[in-house]
Amino acid sequence: MKLYNMDLSNFATKSRLVIYEKGLNIEMAPIPGGDLHSPEYAKVNPLGKTPALDADGLLIPESEVINEYLEDKYPTPPLLPKSPEGRAKVRIFTRFHDLYLEPPLRALFGQMNPKTRDEKVVGEKVTDLKHRLGQLDMMLADGGFACGADFTLADCALAPTMFFITNLGPAFGVKPFDGHPKTAAWWTHVQTRPSVKKGLGEMTAALAAMQRGGS
Repeated sequence: MKLYNMDLSNFATKSRLVIYEKGLNIEMAPIPGGDLHSPEYAKVNPLGKTPALDADGLLIPESEVINEYLEDKYPTPPLLPKSPEGRAKVRIFTRFHDLYLEPPLRALFGQMNPKTRDEKVVGEKVTDLKHRLGQLDMMLADGGFACGADFTLADCALAPTMFFITNLGPAFGVKPFDGHPKTAAWWTHVQTRPSVKKGLGEMTAALAAMQRGGS
């Protein structure tokens, strides 16, 4: 198997965390052509997104589908609870992440330069992101990981995006832990996980390399 991957991508990191947790021997492959929109990558993944998993000939796009596939195929160690109720709790977080928390953050990526910033867009997206962070704080378990004592797919989804929020959010006046004690406690705890340390370390190195290139 191989994962078409970019180290700075929060969605690719989301799947790398699962791979690291499960100790899987999956090749980390660069994007063919060096660009998500290259003709070479279009032949691999017509959606033009990262990550994409080549599961011995079956091409699986979308990080959450990849993660559920890896959980089904390699159930040990488990990243989903056994009970339907426990699984639903995890999937509420992964769905919340993909549909509500991450989109306003992503919209701010193109607004980093104050000279070209659209203040109307920034205002709308910052308001939305702050609202979602408040919702997240209400949803998180007290202490431990997102759903409680066990590390799950919920943590794999949230941690890479929180990396971006903590690193880029302050430029827009977003302070993710102000008034959000459960989020602050979760963020401190989740970073003690070896897989998260590794994944976020890769994101940190990639972000530094990107910033050097743009300076």
